[in-house]
Amino acid sequence: MPAKTPSRSTPDGARSESTIAVAPGQDVAVRMYGRRKPGETSPLVVHFHGGAFVSGDLDSGCTIAGLLQEAGALVVSVAYPLAPEHPFPQPLETGYAVLQWVYRYRTRLAGTGAPVYVAGEEAGGNLAAGVCLMARDQSHPPLAGQILVSPMLDPCTGTASLRAATEGEAGCRWALGWEKFLRCARDAEHPYAVPGTAQRLAGLPPTLLLVGDTDAMHDETLAYAARLDAAGLPVELHVLRKAERWPDALLEPGPEACPCADEARERFRAFLFAAGRCPAPR
Repeated sequence: MPAKTPSRSTPDGARSESTIAVAPGQDVAVRMYGRRKPGETSPLVVHFHGGAFVSGDLDSGCTIAGLLQEAGALVVSVAYPLAPEHPFPQPLETGYAVLQWVYRYRTRLAGTGAPVYVAGEEAGGNLAAGVCLMARDQSHPPLAGQILVSPMLDPCTGTASLRAATEGEAGCRWALGWEKFLRCARDAEHPYAVPGTAQRLAGLPPTLLLVGDTDAMHDETLAYAARLDAAGLPVELHVLRKAERWPDALLEPGPEACPCADEARERFRAFLFAAGRCPAPR
């Protein structure tokens, strides 16, 4: 498996950082959560942190990645390139390259027939959804599902929930993030950049959506769930009633900083291990 020696790991080896070679001349830093258990197969999740496209790192992604690990998954969290230096489509292309790498080595990472998922929070939720569309359009790799937590899906940033969350603030960091991520108005029409408005949803895998009831991303999350449902796709939507400070709390290291961590972990576990969700990839 073409990965350099991990640069840092926890004492028990449960989390380690590596640089993986996804293509000739293209290395990507990742943090891996969990270890393969001999004789067992675990769900394998490619995870994208938040940060409004312009900030965030592997540390700020550890809350959701850690909860996914605690739910029973092996997680590969991606240090994707950030805007404005690296606008669309570079973060998506990097994410898709990592997904292909993970699928290629899924047996070594998580066991024979390990089902592969994508997941992300806030801007990372957008990237996960975009990478999922890319995998569908390329017919590879097959995905068992996508997990989107308070995803940024609407570049118009005009929903009632977002206006309420930013009332009294001098500016909107999510609007600024979209401005830096999208190079031009035409990018806002591209389904990989804005999967929330993608016209063709058929063929997507099952989706789990989590959002807080006072979350800035509440309205756009519900709108995407409704579109997936109208397209006849399997979708689970859970609005968490005590998710204070979402999505900001999702970007702080450690689940103790995240309200509703216990509920989110159980939602992840139920989704990852749902019987008969789809055939395990071969």
